[in-house]
Amino acid sequence: MKDELAKLGLAIQFLTRIPLPIEPGYTPERMAGTPAYYPLVGAMIGGVCAGGFWLASLGLPAGVSVVIALGVGLLLTGAFHEDGLADTFDGVGGGLTRETALLIMKDSRIGTYGTAALVVVLLLKAAALAAMPGAVVIVALVAGHALSRLSAVLVIATSRYVREEGTGKPVAAGLSLGALCVACLTGALTIAFWSLLQPFSAILCGLGGLVIGHVLMRLVFEPKLGGYTGDTLGAVQQVSETGFYLGLLVWF
Repeated sequence: MKDELAKLGLAIQFLTRIPLPIEPGYTPERMAGTPAYYPLVGAMIGGVCAGGFWLASLGLPAGVSVVIALGVGLLLTGAFHEDGLADTFDGVGGGLTRETALLIMKDSRIGTYGTAALVVVLLLKAAALAAMPGAVVIVALVAGHALSRLSAVLVIATSRYVREEGTGKPVAAGLSLGALCVACLTGALTIAFWSLLQPFSAILCGLGGLVIGHVLMRLVFEPKLGGYTGDTLGAVQQVSETGFYLGLLVWF
């Protein structure tokens, strides 16, 4: 149990900027097991964003409250996943070869492709959430953050890491079956929780949008890169989350 709590703490440190009162205790083996808890950390992030939305909506219009909720998420994660999205589009869009694309993705500067992708994704998320009833936004933020991180975990489980080093290197060897089961169980519990609050058909539409986002994003980078990097995991998370919200909006 202590080892699993340490993995959860490392997952929180890796995916967020939340300070922990106790150092989890880093080891390569523990870090390699952290993807098991990515969906759970995602649900925590979504819960804080939902709280920000609820507080803002007490005195502000829905659209403004949604933007505040998205801003809370950016602060919590340090725009970690958004940075990966921008780097992925800069690399794939600007690099004619695999090597050039990977080199561009390591550049800390943001280019035209990355800027355009980031603006479009943030606007789509804001517009989709603002068009939903407030009660649904709260649940959608929790589910969207959790399930989109499960989407990224599935990339780790089904693809290969293509760099010699980088943010995705600790999990480059792949996931154990146990870690994958924990991540999938968290996703299943998220869906079960949703079904207690909203029609199951709604989350099916959301899952459909998430799957489309997952597949489309992988079709963008995998043919050129031959696998994934830490940046592309962030891109998958972002596009999957956006697809989830758009799928829900189709249901409404």
